[in-house]
Amino acid sequence: MYQERTFAQKSVLFFKGLLMGAANKVPGVSGGTVSFVLGFYEELIYSFQKINLKSLKLLLNGKFKSFFQYINAQFLVLVMGGSIFSYFSVSLLLDYFLRHYELYVWSWFFGMILGSIYYVGKDFGGWNRKNFISLIIGATIGLGISFLTPAVENDNLWFVFICGIIGVSGMTLPGLSGSFILILLGNYVLLLVDSVNVLLNVMTNIFSGNFDVLSDPAKIRYLKIIAVFTGGSAFGLVSISHVLGYVLKRYNKIVNSVIIGFITGSLGIVWPWKRTIYAQENEIALLDKQGHKIVENYERFIPDSFSVETLLAVFFVFIGVTLILSIDYYDRNRKK
Repeated sequence: MYQERTFAQKSVLFFKGLLMGAANKVPGVSGGTVSFVLGFYEELIYSFQKINLKSLKLLLNGKFKSFFQYINAQFLVLVMGGSIFSYFSVSLLLDYFLRHYELYVWSWFFGMILGSIYYVGKDFGGWNRKNFISLIIGATIGLGISFLTPAVENDNLWFVFICGIIGVSGMTLPGLSGSFILILLGNYVLLLVDSVNVLLNVMTNIFSGNFDVLSDPAKIRYLKIIAVFTGGSAFGLVSISHVLGYVLKRYNKIVNSVIIGFITGSLGIVWPWKRTIYAQENEIALLDKQGHKIVENYERFIPDSFSVETLLAVFFVFIGVTLILSIDYYDRNRKK
């Protein structure tokens, strides 16, 4: 698994990590889909699978070079480093576009996922009855998840840890959006918006020499929450990767059939034309502890006219599809 990479290859891996990190933060988009489409999904899974008792023994015995090679550390550092960096850079830019150009962002993502279905399915081959049933199961689960109703925020640390395990699934399971699952669990704003913003604020203050922030009970609460969430995410990454590594080796076609179906079913989540429905009580929208409106569900609709806005949205769908097909074209020519 371990391989030496050139500087250009390392830069490309870091960039792919940026894209995966940005996708993980956007509700409806799966970082796992990005890694699957960009061709490093299986290496990601197998690298996490190497974090086991053997790697722990190598580390405890001081065999650091063997440890880093065994777990494919260079790959993991580049991809995960890009993903983490994205949370404080690219994803902030993405947040801006989602606030001001939501329809076009969702259209672009919708187009990318449409292109992804073609990209991951074109070379599949071997469509027998078992694989086709797996495809239908994956699509049904993906579509079913998109119509679930979100819960109310819960900051219990055990629940936050479970959210970490489930939320990180979007990185390891293509088509399953970890951030959308966090919306369903009611903790998206708490874990991926408020806690991340507080962490960034605390780090900025500490680096500027202001340690008073560490005596603020509200900020300490958020730091505990994000620490537990990160622990759950790390545990989920390793444990889910071990399961996926096992089934990928033994049931590769079936797993990939489910993934293709899952990605197809997830189109319901990223459908561009939808309205957010908020919980209502006495005609006043309910608020969570931070003052954010509580999302109850999404109302999806088909645009009833070919306005400039609709045509632009369709154009961005086309751009998303074209981007994936361009990656496919580049990949095929690179291998010749």
